[in-house]
Amino acid sequence: MTEPLIYDLSVPGRKGAVLPEPDVPHYDLPAELLRDSLPLPEVSQIDVTRHFTRLSQMNMAIDTNLYPLGSCTMKYNPRINEDVARLAGFANLHPLQDAATVQGAMYLMYQLQSFLAEIAGFAAVSLQPAAGAHGELTGILIMRAYHRDRGDGKRTKMLIPDSAHGTNPASSAMAGLQVVQLPSDARGNVDLAALRAHLDDTVCGLMITNPNTLGMFEEHIEEVAKLVHDAGGLLYGDGANMNALLGIAKPGEIGFDVMHYNLHKTFSTPHGGGGPGSGPVAVAERLKDFLPGPIVRVQPGSELDDGENGLPLYEWFQPAKSIGRMRAFAGNFGMLARAYAYIRIHGEAGLRAVSQNAVLNANYVQARIKHIYPIPQGDRHCMHEFVAQGRFEDAPGVRALDISKRLMDYHFHPPTNYFPLIVPEALMIEPTETESKQTLDQFVDALLAIAAEAKDSPGIVKDAPHTAPLRRLDEVRAARELVLCCTFEPAAPVEG
Repeated sequence: MTEPLIYDLSVPGRKGAVLPEPDVPHYDLPAELLRDSLPLPEVSQIDVTRHFTRLSQMNMAIDTNLYPLGSCTMKYNPRINEDVARLAGFANLHPLQDAATVQGAMYLMYQLQSFLAEIAGFAAVSLQPAAGAHGELTGILIMRAYHRDRGDGKRTKMLIPDSAHGTNPASSAMAGLQVVQLPSDARGNVDLAALRAHLDDTVCGLMITNPNTLGMFEEHIEEVAKLVHDAGGLLYGDGANMNALLGIAKPGEIGFDVMHYNLHKTFSTPHGGGGPGSGPVAVAERLKDFLPGPIVRVQPGSELDDGENGLPLYEWFQPAKSIGRMRAFAGNFGMLARAYAYIRIHGEAGLRAVSQNAVLNANYVQARIKHIYPIPQGDRHCMHEFVAQGRFEDAPGVRALDISKRLMDYHFHPPTNYFPLIVPEALMIEPTETESKQTLDQFVDALLAIAAEAKDSPGIVKDAPHTAPLRRLDEVRAARELVLCCTFEPAAPVEG
């Protein structure tokens, strides 16, 4: 049964709150601001509480179910992160406070800048970008500014492999660059011949995701870096998949010049719902003067001053050739506090274990299903995720979408569907490091059971889900005919 709308629960005269008499004089609003009627639902407090509680219990949530979303990394968010972000000294800050009154917060940001630079092997970090794609745009603008600063204004071309995240070409185009797509080879790496063919003095750089969206580590990444640098270009690393490399490989030491982090993917800050994100950008030594500011630094000379608390003083500064601000203030501080807590709690060994377990879990699931679900690069070990194909020779009518819908009946959130685009009927699966073998086995058993159903009873799969609050929706119609709010009869126009 579908949960009724809150309007359906409305009963005339029922009230959810009783307000006290005002202790200030009444004031009549101008007539043009009033309407004859305001058809809001008339419901009691208990009606509202029960309605929204029932709705919340219909939600799929990381607190109740596995989210095997490839590329999105819906990992568990430790509650201690939330406690840290809610500390009164952090939560009650105002971004316009004087630096002298927010030294604790600035210390946290300075330490986080240092941690992120060290983890990936870069010289400097800006915490300002508000999301991964925002970090991409920031990094590309830094690359463009670097070339222009050297008087090299003809570098207007960005090379991007077809296994990259879809935001990469969009971010490049927003920066005014021409996008050139490079194909992948049979093993899932960027095609070196195609790369060589496009390298010339118009190339701003190569924007590459490593591990890529196929879940493969670029086997020739050092050669790729050399080719790009020899042509005068820069190497951009989409760090969205850095959760596979923590404590194992440093992109800055491999040859990358700039990289953004997705704090929600790698360091467990909340993800989804359109909430605040964070996409810090890390750069090599030759690019640090172009970072957006403000950035936190130790006040010159104060590092030798014990001070009242035995700590140096921190100040805001703008790098000498900064591309300017990318957003208001200094970044989404709550996300920074959560990521800082996650890094401090894990430490060097713990962060390495995060990546090791993420890679182990992904390879375990891949090994258990690859004899049933075709995997284009099934002869290679994957990293933190892999891409299978949701189609079977003995069940030609069943597609990846059908498999994902049927997974809902087994109480699992579907994996990412139809991405990357280079794999037909793609199911992009990422179990993350936080799931147990028991949970992974249950997920694999569900996938194998659905494969058997596709062959023996395809109708069950094609008509799924059967147990969800809503059955299969018309997703094309939903995208084309948006309903953004509840509708009701408009009030009569006000005369005059």
